[in-house]
Amino acid sequence: MAAYDIQVPGIGSVPVTVTETGSGPVHLLLHGGAGPQSVQEFAERYAQARSVRVLTPVHPGFGGTPRPEAVASIADLARVYRALLDELELDQVTVIGNSIGGWITAEMAAQGSDRIAAAVLVCAVGVEVPGVTPVDFFGLQLDEIADYSYYRPDAFRIDPSTFSPQQLEAMAANRVTLQVYGGERMTDPSLTERLSGVKAPVLVISGESDRIAPPEVGRAFAAAIPGARYELLRETGHLPQLETPDQLVTAIAAFVAGK
Repeated sequence: MAAYDIQVPGIGSVPVTVTETGSGPVHLLLHGGAGPQSVQEFAERYAQARSVRVLTPVHPGFGGTPRPEAVASIADLARVYRALLDELELDQVTVIGNSIGGWITAEMAAQGSDRIAAAVLVCAVGVEVPGVTPVDFFGLQLDEIADYSYYRPDAFRIDPSTFSPQQLEAMAANRVTLQVYGGERMTDPSLTERLSGVKAPVLVISGESDRIAPPEVGRAFAAAIPGARYELLRETGHLPQLETPDQLVTAIAAFVAGK
C-alpha cells in the first residue's frame, strides 16, 4: 500500500492510500460504502485474469483514514482522483466504480479528464430517477442491508456480534463518512444534466436483484450519457464483485476490448 499527499486544485492537500496489484494497462477501481475490502479481492482477480494494473484507493475517511474537511462531497472525491491520475502521470486509464464508487466515476467523467480512456459504472447510485424512491439506506439495519444488496443474502450476511470493538468503530466511522459524501438521499439532482457532456466511452452495469440501485437507476445513467452501453447481470445484487465476480470480469473485459 502506498500513501500519497495529493494537491487538489480548489481543495488543497489530501492524503490518499492506494493498493496496487498487477501490471499492464491501468485501471482505477473505486469502492462503495462497503469499504475498500469489498473490492480488493476483485482487484486481484481482475488484474490476474486480464493482465492489467489495478489501483484501489481508500476514500478519505474510510478504513480509519483521515478526511480533510474540504473533501465533503462526491464531486470533491472526483477532483481528488483526477488529481491522483495527474500526480502519478497515468494515461489511458479505465475507471471502474461500484455504488458510490460508480457515482464518483460518473462525476469524474462529467468533470472531464484527458487521462480517462473509459468508465464503468457498477450498480452506481447518484442520479434521481422519476418514479424511483431512493432507499433510506441510513435507516436500514445491517441485516436489512444484506437483503437489499444480494441475490443470495443468506450467503453474505454479517454477524456484528462477532466483530471486535475496533471493527465496530470502523464500521460506524465508514457510515458517517458515507453520509457526508452522499447525503441522506444518496443522489445529486444536478448529475443527470451534466452527464450529457461525458466524452469517454461508458459501460453501465446493473444487478438484476439490486434493491439499493435497482436496474431503473442503471438505465437512467445509460440514457443520460451519450453512447453509453448498458448491461444487466443476472442473479446479482448490488455488489457483483463479491457475488458474481466472473460475470463482472467478463462484462468489463468485453467492453474494454471493444471500446
